Amino acid sequence: MPRKTKVVTTCLNGLSGRTVKDRLDSAMALLELACRLRPDVVCLPENFASAGIPLPPAERAEPVPGPTTDACATRARAHHTCVICPLLTAREGRVYNSAVVLDRAGGIVGVYDKVQPVTSRSDVTVMESGITPGAGAAVFDLDCGRIGIQICFDIQFPETWAELARQGAELVFWPSAYDGGLPLRLFAFLHGYYVVSSVRTSHARIINPLGEELDHTGPRQAVVGRTIDLDYIVCHYDFHHGIPDELIRTHGADLDLRMLHEEGRFLVESSREDLPLAEVINQFGLTPLADYIDAHRAAYPALRQGRTPTPQDLPFAGRQPYAPMTLEEWTRLRAARRQHD
Repeated sequence: MPRKTKVVTTCLNGLSGRTVKDRLDSAMALLELACRLRPDVVCLPENFASAGIPLPPAERAEPVPGPTTDACATRARAHHTCVICPLLTAREGRVYNSAVVLDRAGGIVGVYDKVQPVTSRSDVTVMESGITPGAGAAVFDLDCGRIGIQICFDIQFPETWAELARQGAELVFWPSAYDGGLPLRLFAFLHGYYVVSSVRTSHARIINPLGEELDHTGPRQAVVGRTIDLDYIVCHYDFHHGIPDELIRTHGADLDLRMLHEEGRFLVESSREDLPLAEVINQFGLTPLADYIDAHRAAYPALRQGRTPTPQDLPFAGRQPYAPMTLEEWTRLRAARRQHD
């Protein structure tokens, strides 16, 4: 069934303060404003409480739990929302640029440590004045979906964004010091997940799995929210010719359908509680784009060696790649194949 999730994001618009307390107070006022939109999950910007404070990272870092996570946890409980809380953390004598994931009860679900901090020396021997790189990409399961996190300079490393896709992320948060721009839409497009940024500058974005920007903050609005559906499928148009029209003809407004015509892919979500997307997927033989691409990867080695690849049984098996097919024709074809098998 649909998994409608209200995602809210924030920007600081350059907001600053002389002390960590000043910044934390301002950020908590922003979080309270964000919670007025009744989010299921809300994200704050990278290191929102201490960035720019003229102290070494080791003196700004906190334990987890600590003052900053406690302040966010209080709002999480009060507003029954999950919160992504980015801050500098201290563990076992090391400092990390982290994002703590809090559930609706203010409990700590997990901690992501920035895998790729940016250098602060021209000889590339020190990262962010003393930050230790994290061990690797990780996903976290919330009651509303499976999320991943990347932080700021992680945007320069496509491999960790790809790893989040391999781990099944449906929604990736990117708390950052700056806006980010084009790569955020590219990663959403390439990996077929939602991307939500939260920035200390002005333009935080909510981006769908087709790479389309759904909403953004700016100098005149520091908080935006959008209800998204984390039960979705992205398909390539190959072997699905005519299917989008058939989806509309069969289910009409009970489905949300977004097509990228030039890119040859489309997104399908159910808008009706009693119409599971899995039922639609089975009915039409819809095949996830990622599975379609992986099937090609599996076939190439044999072809390079002059051998016939092992046949693969994909959901659209039996259809022609570029021939439109009605639901009635597809139903007959599938029934005939089943009878033959």
